Amino acid sequence: MLILFIICSQYLKGFQTKQLPILERFALLISITVIWAYAHLLTASGAYKHRPEITQINCRTDKAYLISSAPWIKIPYPLQWGAPTFDAGHCFGMMAAVFVSLIESTGAYKAASRLASATPPPAHVLSRGIGWQGIGILLDGLFGTLTGSTVSVENIGLLGSTRVGSRRVIQIAAGFMIFFSILGKFGALFASIPFPIFGAVYCVLFGLVASVGLSFLQFTNMNSMRNLFITGVAFFLGLSVPEYFREYTAKAYHGPAHTRAGWFNDFLNTIFFSAPTVALIIAVFLDNTLDYKDSARDRGMPWWVKFRTFKGDSRNEEFYTLPFNLNRFFPPS
Repeated sequence: MLILFIICSQYLKGFQTKQLPILERFALLISITVIWAYAHLLTASGAYKHRPEITQINCRTDKAYLISSAPWIKIPYPLQWGAPTFDAGHCFGMMAAVFVSLIESTGAYKAASRLASATPPPAHVLSRGIGWQGIGILLDGLFGTLTGSTVSVENIGLLGSTRVGSRRVIQIAAGFMIFFSILGKFGALFASIPFPIFGAVYCVLFGLVASVGLSFLQFTNMNSMRNLFITGVAFFLGLSVPEYFREYTAKAYHGPAHTRAGWFNDFLNTIFFSAPTVALIIAVFLDNTLDYKDSARDRGMPWWVKFRTFKGDSRNEEFYTLPFNLNRFFPPS
């Protein structure tokens, strides 16, 4: 139902109130609010009482009484769950996770630049983003979060859906997130959103970002059998290999890589669980080994070369210069 709401909003995006495109800017927010309210009404009326357990887990809005049991104010602080521990074996697993995050984040940066009508980010901009992401992961460890920080693909899809690519919007949203992080009831409200709503949102936003990735193929010669072969093999193996790893793990309770070296198992299983990582490894290997000398134009290399450096395009300064004169600490290259 949520997907239908969002799709209908695309047909009605011309609807405006005081010259503000309501359904284009707030389609996702309105859709989630309406469907969540409907799910809450069904929960309060007892519609889920005699339903199967899996239905209640996925559809009820009072899971574990999150809102009523959450504190009004809870201030997070470093090391609140105790001192950090160190295990050399786990480090290799985390290195693989960071490697996967690096690959997925790089693709997300490029997708964000395209949806924001900016030039492709130069190498130093990508490195800068990955570096700040590393600082975020360090803070995650200090504050004891369950996961590390990575680029939000959903926000990039939202950028394309709303057509709002302003830096100021992101800065204000970050301030709101920091402020509301101390309000337990606010976090519990979001945690009460039923899982199918998240699934529907992911279908729309991930689909939008995936289509942006496909749009980069326009700069290559897709009439070339070489490029068709690389694209098809990378896509198919990128989808099938991680699915094989997931099914194997669900049945055997361990990954296909299962040796006495736990660190080696964690490293391989983590990498091959990621579809973008598998697809990238295969695509990069084939693209740089299969008839690569005589196919630079077919690969789109002449188009990409001018975006490798910050000075390669005069518009880069407008898009990627840091505010508050921070460029003196992070000079472009």
